[in-house]
Amino acid sequence: MTTATPLSRIVRTDWFGPLLVTIAATVLIGGFSPSFLSPLNIQVLLLAVAINALIAFSQMIIIAIGQMNLSVGAIGGLAAIAFAGMMEVWGLPAPVALVLALLIGIACGVLNGMLIAITGISAFVITLATLSIFKGINLGITRAQPFYGVPEGVKAFGTAVLIGPVPWLAVPTAVVAVALWFMLRRQPIGRFILAVGGNEHAAALSGISVRFTVVVAHAISGLLAALAGVLLVARLQLGQPSIGDDWLILSFAAPVIGGAVLAGGHVSVAATLLGVVIVAIITQALVLFSIDPFLVQVVLGALILLRWTRHRSSRRAASKNHSPASRRCAASRCRCCRAPSMRCSARTAPASRR
Repeated sequence: MTTATPLSRIVRTDWFGPLLVTIAATVLIGGFSPSFLSPLNIQVLLLAVAINALIAFSQMIIIAIGQMNLSVGAIGGLAAIAFAGMMEVWGLPAPVALVLALLIGIACGVLNGMLIAITGISAFVITLATLSIFKGINLGITRAQPFYGVPEGVKAFGTAVLIGPVPWLAVPTAVVAVALWFMLRRQPIGRFILAVGGNEHAAALSGISVRFTVVVAHAISGLLAALAGVLLVARLQLGQPSIGDDWLILSFAAPVIGGAVLAGGHVSVAATLLGVVIVAIITQALVLFSIDPFLVQVVLGALILLRWTRHRSSRRAASKNHSPASRRCAASRCRCCRAPSMRCSARTAPASRR
């Protein structure tokens, strides 16, 4: 029996592949266009990553419980216009407006989670409905007109640089990334989230409150979406009602590129962050080479299909090595076989019951 070396363990991590792609893309594009590695372009990339990473994390935490949140963009947009509107219309200080905007995001997330937990309706249906509700509230408040009265301090934060080309907007994102990693790896609620995503029935039998975990996950998702909306207001220097309209494909693309399993139970903060970086590099490369940047939507869709196809292929290859009991369980499409980390009930059943 061979012992895995540190290098082999690193190679098998979710983030190693995206890291190689990021390095290769940077070297390749930098070779064709030296301006790609200029301080100004790096700053533009980091600004995009700072916002998009929060959007991806917002979806990632829901993917971890085996669900999806179609209302991420609507929550972010509602929090964004609330943040800008409270400062312009009510004259609230920026810190107060920030706290209230984040609370709005949490409230929207809790609403999603409670509706899913109480009714048992699919998260797809619930969040599709709340997407329309939150967007309708957004347009009802703004009348589809932007809020321009953003204080100078907020505008300055959106354009300020911490050191070199690193913007201040990247600081909240870095804090969130570390906090999510710590929560998922070291905190009970993080393990509960992954357990529910891996096998909801087994999680319930082990004493985990599935409903509470679902509500908490959606509350975190709403908080992160709201924070992304607030930071985007600072970057754009206005409260635009269309904020969040184009977040959906990105929110799924980055976690999937990072190896997240859409069935739940497995996500990686570092790999998701690198997925965001890859998307930002692709977008910036299209601009530098004078290619229509709207093609990035085509590229993202293709990447999602490619990544999911490879995941399905690996699952089918692995299923060939399962025992007959495991194959019978897989044929019935039970949840336990979709989470290899959980023990299949068919394998542990007494011989008389098999």
